[in-house]
Amino acid sequence: MLLSSSLENFLQLIGALLIFAFVLLVTYLVTKWMGGFQNTRTNNKNLKVIETISVGPNKMISLIQSGEVFLVVSIGKEEVHLLAQLTREQLTDFSFEETAAGNTFSQESFQEIFTKLKEKLPKKQG
Repeated sequence: MLLSSSLENFLQLIGALLIFAFVLLVTYLVTKWMGGFQNTRTNNKNLKVIETISVGPNKMISLIQSGEVFLVVSIGKEEVHLLAQLTREQLTDFSFEETAAGNTFSQESFQEIFTKLKEKLPKKQG
């Protein structure tokens, strides 16, 4: 009697763990799918949001690139206003161009990255 009760409890625990693992897997897959969906939705060729800063609740200022023109707009809850139009010479940081070129992700293999990391670790003496 005691053995069957312990076995039943163990099987319930295994079942709960399997359900938990299944929920985690589904959550992971849906998150990846939504990320890919958002990426294709925001992958515009002519308009890019370069930078955004929050200046209050429901208020932001954004720098938007449209071709060779850079627009500074204020975005409120129900309105958008053009604040300024900038030229390329007026900008100070061009790191967004590296992102657009696809250089945000290293082209190095995992092995190369791991080797560099191992070289930085202190060596054992002995």
